[in-house]
Amino acid sequence: MILKNTTELLKKPTRIVSLVPSQTELLHFLELELETIGITKFCVHPPSWQREKAKIGGTKNLDIEKITTLEPDLIIANKEENVKEQVEKLAIDFNVWVTDVNNLEDALQMIEDIGSLTKKENKASSLIQTIKNEFAQNQQHINVLKNVVYLIWKDPYMTIGGDTFINNMLLKAGYKNLFDNTLRYPEVSIEVLQALKPEYIFLSSEPYPFSSKHLEELKSQLTDSKIILVNGEMFSWYGPRLLQAANYFKQIGLKI
Repeated sequence: MILKNTTELLKKPTRIVSLVPSQTELLHFLELELETIGITKFCVHPPSWQREKAKIGGTKNLDIEKITTLEPDLIIANKEENVKEQVEKLAIDFNVWVTDVNNLEDALQMIEDIGSLTKKENKASSLIQTIKNEFAQNQQHINVLKNVVYLIWKDPYMTIGGDTFINNMLLKAGYKNLFDNTLRYPEVSIEVLQALKPEYIFLSSEPYPFSSKHLEELKSQLTDSKIILVNGEMFSWYGPRLLQAANYFKQIGLKI
């Protein structure tokens, strides 16, 4: 993580720019509406902030000049979501906090850290405990892990490796990722999926917007697997969205 001029953040930051959708949603949950002045075009929760806040580009193509004009006293970034060179450039002139979230435990630490940075420790602590309770209750319903392939992209098809946050969420939901021996986001062919014959194939709503059309297309090619459209936010967003994730995982299990 990078945090420049720590002494300047002894007081609560009053001008925050968020470079990550999950963490923007966290800032809203922590009631930092007045303090948050800039967000990315992908920060869709809450919807009202898309209309009200300054847009500073996408997560991978930040508008450095626009961010500079906003004069933030805290920028919140993420190791995977943002481009290292852009973050390092911002850190020359501004306080930048970089999170690194690869599993549920990292997500809870991220919430605690941002709660501390923004002087919202009590609200962050309450959120963490509620998330822990929700996931603990969900674990009681998991007996045997079902194997799954989780697709995030088409042309080419791409899945997720064992070092990703999504992989950890699949485990929490009761599924074993058949590509957990790979790293990051490997490509996968229809032929490989036909040979693997996974019990389930999850088609994520993001980053590629899989729909019923794609589901039907794959059904005709992968007849040995049950193919399901899933809400990608529940598997990949690591802020207060985790409050809903555990129950969502349980509902998926009931449907299949």
